[in-house]
Amino acid sequence: MPDLRYVFQHYTGILRGWKLTYILHNLLNARKLWQNRALYRRFGLRKSVFSPVSSSDFATHSPHIPWLDQPNAKERLVADPQFHHFPLAWQKELLRFVDEGYMILPGFFTKEQVQRMNAEIDGLLAQAKVSFNYTGRKIMDAFRRSPVADKEFFRHPDMLHLLTFIMGRKVVPFQTIHFMEGSEQRAHADFIHMTTEPQGYLIATWTALEPVHADNGPLFYYPGSHRLPYITSEDFDSGNTRWTLGKDRNEHYENKIEELITMHASPRREFHAQPGDVLIWHANLLHGGSPIRKPGATRRSMVAHYFCEGVICYHEISQRPAILDIQHT
Repeated sequence: MPDLRYVFQHYTGILRGWKLTYILHNLLNARKLWQNRALYRRFGLRKSVFSPVSSSDFATHSPHIPWLDQPNAKERLVADPQFHHFPLAWQKELLRFVDEGYMILPGFFTKEQVQRMNAEIDGLLAQAKVSFNYTGRKIMDAFRRSPVADKEFFRHPDMLHLLTFIMGRKVVPFQTIHFMEGSEQRAHADFIHMTTEPQGYLIATWTALEPVHADNGPLFYYPGSHRLPYITSEDFDSGNTRWTLGKDRNEHYENKIEELITMHASPRREFHAQPGDVLIWHANLLHGGSPIRKPGATRRSMVAHYFCEGVICYHEISQRPAILDIQHT
C-alpha cells in the first residue's frame, strides 16, 4: 500500500498545503486509523477518523493529564515504589523533570553502541537506503532500515521502561530523526507537531552521537517552559482555511513562541554532551538548535518521539491524524 509520508519527506510543492492530500493519505492508511474510532468516541470527537483534526475540534480538553504534570507530582513520585528502584542519579533527574521539564542521562548508551549506530547510518546513506528529507538536515525514521537504531536505541528496554514510568502509561515508539549537523531550528515545542488528546502524552529523547559543544550547534532549551500554556493553531495566525493550510504557519507559530519566551521563559541553556548522553524532554518544553559557529562542523544526533497508549494522536500544525504502526488503544 502506498504511503505518502515518504513522498512528502522530499516534496516541497503546493500539495503540502492542501488538506485533501492528507485525507487521501489517511484513506490509504485506513487499517491503521480505524482503531481511532473508539478513542474518538471516548473523548467526544465527532469526526471521521480520515478527516483533518486539530485542537479546535475538541469542545473541552480532557482533565486526565500525565501524572507528573499534576500539582502533587513530586509527592506522588517519591512515594512510588518504582521510583526507588531507579539509580539515585536517575531519581534526581526525575525530580528535575517535574520542575524543569527535562532530564539528562550521561552515558546511557555506550561508545560501542554509538559507533555501531554511526557506521550503520553512514552505510545506509551510501546505499541510498535512507536520505535527507526536504530540509536537507533530517533523516526521517532510519529505524525502519537500521536494526541498531531500532533495537539498540529506539526500543532500548531500559529506555522504554523509564519513559513508561514518566508518562504513567505505556509508550508507543513513533518516530526517529537523525541529524548530521545542528538543526539551527527556532524555539518550539514538540506538541505543535505531535499532539495528543488528552494533552501532554508525548515524550522525546535526544541522543548525542558525537561530542556536542558551543561551536557545532548544540541543542538549547528553556527549563520550566513546559508549564507554559500549550500553543495551538488557534493562538496564532496560522492562515489555515477549511481546505488549505497556511503557507507561513510554521513561521507564525515560531514568532508566537518568541513572544512567550520574551514574556515568560527562564534563561536559555545549551546541552553540551558526550557521545551516548541522552536528554529527555516534555512535550511542551521549548527548545531548538543553536547557530553553528564553526562552518562545516557536524553534530550527529538522534531524536526519538514516543506517543502513549489510549490517547488520540495527531499533528496540530498540519491537522492530520498520526499514523502509528503499533496498536495503541
